[in-house]
Amino acid sequence: MSTQPLASIHPDAKIGEGVEIGPFVFIDKNVEIGDGTKIAANVTILEGSRIGKNCRLFPGAVIGAIPQDLKFKGEESLAIVGDNTTLRECVTVNRGTVAKGKTVVGSNCLLMAYSHVAHDCIIGDHVIIANACQLAGEVEIDHHAILGGGTLIHQFTKIGKHVMIQGGCKVTKDVPPYVTAGRDPLTFAGINSIGLRRRGFSNEEIGEIHNAYRIIYQEKLNTTNALAKIEETIPASIHRDELVSFVRSSARGIIKGYFEE
Repeated sequence: MSTQPLASIHPDAKIGEGVEIGPFVFIDKNVEIGDGTKIAANVTILEGSRIGKNCRLFPGAVIGAIPQDLKFKGEESLAIVGDNTTLRECVTVNRGTVAKGKTVVGSNCLLMAYSHVAHDCIIGDHVIIANACQLAGEVEIDHHAILGGGTLIHQFTKIGKHVMIQGGCKVTKDVPPYVTAGRDPLTFAGINSIGLRRRGFSNEEIGEIHNAYRIIYQEKLNTTNALAKIEETIPASIHRDELVSFVRSSARGIIKGYFEE
């Protein structure tokens, strides 16, 4: 471990091999930091934080602060950051509450400067959250999603796998997997074809996803009938079932299509 003398590290903190800790870093009790992580100056890592291996924390990041939730009563909870994740300047990740007991940022993620992850959020792997995005409590973001800068996400909202959201958007409804979304109010803007191809989806798989969303957004069916038609007309697959399951289980309802009233 390489530690600057001006850092403050609680003796009970568990620090892995090869961790680099810059000046004016504060590391509290009940903190675990994995091997090879680099922590720049002025980072604050508070009680209940769990930082994975080979992470990079830039100046001003604050991990594990108590939730900004008036229902929080001091219960023990965690703020978890997975392996190989980068938290840029002034990123904040709050601890969980009794609701889930933890806030989770997955592995291989990039959270850009000034983004905020509130209590009990669950963020998957390979997620990119651009500058100044603000996530309210209990938001869920699945693997490989990308949020453009300045995106605001309402509490309890869910964002599916491989989604891309235009910068500056307000997200108040669930965003189903494999799509791009933009405009105000936020609407379905098509399939994230470029992202899917980059991640190895075949043209056939992308075509089936296109067909499913045509049924949802262009055939003027209610959600129940649209999902039934998808299951009747499109062969079962991991991606079809992921889409159907997400839409069927959406408590907030999914975003509308561009031409829907």
